[in-house]
Amino acid sequence: MISLSNLKPAKGAVRNRKRVGRGPGSGHGVTAGRGSNGQKSRSGYSHSRGFEGGQMPLVRRLPKRGFTNIFRKEFNIVNLGDLDKCGLDEVKIQDYFEKNLARKRGLGIKVLADGAFSRKMKIQAHHFSKAAMDKIQKAGGEAVVCQGEKN
Repeated sequence: MISLSNLKPAKGAVRNRKRVGRGPGSGHGVTAGRGSNGQKSRSGYSHSRGFEGGQMPLVRRLPKRGFTNIFRKEFNIVNLGDLDKCGLDEVKIQDYFEKNLARKRGLGIKVLADGAFSRKMKIQAHHFSKAAMDKIQKAGGEAVVCQGEKN
């Protein structure tokens, strides 16, 4: 009967640790399984990520392209069609997060003109596209640009 007191691993599943550098009698003597001379046979050897044996690495062979604009402003994008479906008469900044229209807190909200929009609404956001402003005003609504509180 098997119990915790007589459990053993399967035969051949566990091997003894390779004890290197313990002389010729160990079967791993002289070079201790590291092969002949060279950088890799020395103690303390470790190569850096992307090292290709002295050849110019791929990262340095390829040209650099483009740049990163450090002044870029990111926004949560919300479409007017989604606002039309949400069923509110006035949309405030916190409503975008409560209705899961925007997810990333700390970024601004930008409203775009995608989708059908026919309701009269007062909409607060940090930025509106020109087409979204036109659609809101045609429907009789109001677009309010907020400066602070990114939430």
